[in-house]
Amino acid sequence: MALALEPFGEIGLDEPLFRTLIAEHESEVVPELERLWLYYRNPRIGTGGGASSLAQASGLPARLRGRGGLASGDDRSGGAKEVVVENDIAWRVNAMVDFVFGKPVRVVSQVEDEGKRREIETLIDAVLESSGGGAMLRDAGLLGAVHGYVDFVVRVDGLFEGGAIVGEVGSFEDVVSFAERVRVEVVEALRAVPVLEPSDFRELRGYLICSDEQTNEVDEGGRRVSRVVEVLSADRRQVYRDEALFEDAENPLGDLPVVHVQDTSEPFSYAGMSEVEPLIPTQDELNTRLSDRAHRVTMQSFKMYLAKGIDGFGETPVGPGQVWSTDNEGAQVESFGGDMDSPSEDAHIDELRQAMDKISSVSPVVIGVIRERLGQLSSENALRVTLTGILAKTERKRIAYGRALTQIARLILKALDASGVYRTDESERGVRVVWRDPIPVDRESELRAARQRVELGVPLETVLAELGYGSGDTGVI
Repeated sequence: MALALEPFGEIGLDEPLFRTLIAEHESEVVPELERLWLYYRNPRIGTGGGASSLAQASGLPARLRGRGGLASGDDRSGGAKEVVVENDIAWRVNAMVDFVFGKPVRVVSQVEDEGKRREIETLIDAVLESSGGGAMLRDAGLLGAVHGYVDFVVRVDGLFEGGAIVGEVGSFEDVVSFAERVRVEVVEALRAVPVLEPSDFRELRGYLICSDEQTNEVDEGGRRVSRVVEVLSADRRQVYRDEALFEDAENPLGDLPVVHVQDTSEPFSYAGMSEVEPLIPTQDELNTRLSDRAHRVTMQSFKMYLAKGIDGFGETPVGPGQVWSTDNEGAQVESFGGDMDSPSEDAHIDELRQAMDKISSVSPVVIGVIRERLGQLSSENALRVTLTGILAKTERKRIAYGRALTQIARLILKALDASGVYRTDESERGVRVVWRDPIPVDRESELRAARQRVELGVPLETVLAELGYGSGDTGVI
């Protein structure tokens, strides 16, 4: 079936390129992204019980995986009876996301007029809150950390009716209600297929969103799945369902409504660097050593006995106060086994954990696990020195997501202007993002520093925004 992609000729998207982009995405990109998510989430994918059916068990060596590919514990296949999978990746990623998005984020307008500035902040806040607010940002941060990048799509269809202007707007409350029709959608990398400028990977010319949707139609295999592909450009929007054109409309925004975020910047690449990928080899090694130790403890944690010259010894229970008797003067009972200390094994496991701390910049300290060697964290500055790595990474991520929020705000205000709901010009669409300190601070010291900033001439609105306050708490998500 031929696709009606003629409106996208200006960005160079025709049917052969369309199919090639999707095929490359499904064959090259999706498998790797799914592997990263499996290592983060570590769900149960096998039919067996225990750790042997968890996703990370697939990274164990063959001697532990057994004949079935996953850890089996079948002695005849050479597999160990004990398999341990400890997911040291998930809590590190979650802690990183909590550091970046754990406190409210404030979007502050740069307009000089106080009245209009407050209105703009209220409108942006209304759109972000109706789109999920802080939960949306945390979802985006998690997907970005696992996959390396994440995208936002600003949906403005609700403002327009068949491409026409919405109409006259009454009070500012009406303006806010219209603004809430705009949605900011998080698009994970699994569904995102970018159409890039051939000479510049940073320039996004078009965008494809691929999804598999379950329908209410039932066939022999259950509910039928429909393949939906959405095509976006600055001028057009099309939706194909099972390669049949389902929607076709102009883009009233006149701008590509997509904001791309590299969670961790990777030079000369559209995609960013995943937080999960560099941890996988060390995680596999850690799981291997934990499994080996569990097997050793199982084999050595109880005593075994070798009896010579005692009839029926194998049929006699072994327990406290048990007495064996025989007339054989040469009879003897030897015991062996019992748990033994293995310092090198414990040291190796501890070194693996420390290696993961260094790779991720996230140590157990960030979740409140204080080791004795850290000493007394008696001040805020001491805590900041201890958490230097994660604080530096938090700032880098906040720069990336803060830039994305400023672009999202610009698209929101442009849509409201194009629809006639709220008029702004390009110079009035600038915003800045104010992040709260991820480290607990002494509130008295914070307020004292804020008063000093006001005395130095810093605008009160700016100081209040840095504290997380505003007029009516507007702009806090």
